[in-house]
Amino acid sequence: MQMPPSSTPSFWQTIRHWFKRESSGIALDEAAQELVDNALAFDRLRIEDIMVPLADIKAVEVNSRMDKLGAAFIKAGHSRLPVYRGNLDDPVGMVHIKDLLPVLLSDKKTTEKLANITRDVLFVPPSMNADDLLVRMQKTRVHMALVVDEYGGTDGLVTLEDLIEQIVGNIEDEHDTDTLDLRQTGPACWEASARLSIAALETATGAQFRAAEDEDDVETLGGLIFTLLGRIPVVGEVLQHQAGFEFEIKRADPRRIITLLIRKMDDERGSDT
Repeated sequence: MQMPPSSTPSFWQTIRHWFKRESSGIALDEAAQELVDNALAFDRLRIEDIMVPLADIKAVEVNSRMDKLGAAFIKAGHSRLPVYRGNLDDPVGMVHIKDLLPVLLSDKKTTEKLANITRDVLFVPPSMNADDLLVRMQKTRVHMALVVDEYGGTDGLVTLEDLIEQIVGNIEDEHDTDTLDLRQTGPACWEASARLSIAALETATGAQFRAAEDEDDVETLGGLIFTLLGRIPVVGEVLQHQAGFEFEIKRADPRRIITLLIRKMDDERGSDT
């Protein structure tokens, strides 16, 4: 293997050398190629690109009653929740569901303090490389990190699963359902995953979002938005569709759209597009 004679190549440089399409001669199917591409792009990602933003963090206050925390875990749908004092700019740590269950099954569920079962979290800057955080999580065995700015304020959250999903794609467990891909938030308003199928969106809204000739080319909401714009949109960007709906990007990173808000426009606004 020929490498530049400068410094010792990094792990990722070595991997890139082996998997360059033009030189490897290895024929990969689409899924395998996507996995390789994701792995090669991973060390270029920064934490701010993949973190859950502050507004979307599900967390619990350190003085919460233990017998009420079970409902918080069910509502959040996570096995770990950050713990804070007052607000998320004063984090205490995190609580794991497996540490909570023994308390809930004992006679201490109304007297035990949450602080007694709180675990440590990592604190990282938004500029940190994703691969550096992955290594740090592996070494410390701490699988949750809070992203803090230069003033100590909390910007977001990253878990080990978030990092792994950047390489292998979305990880679904037995509790994940397709209904999580689309949630109605109000009259003619929805929140949707970019992976939602166009067919499901059209069924829910009663509208048609793609021409008949495009049906074989675009299958997901994220694919539709990318096709219309020709690029990955930024968070907060709003796109109006001629079907009378507008899409607002709620979460995205440099490589993909994650979640969107969908609203039906009134007739006057729709006629202007």
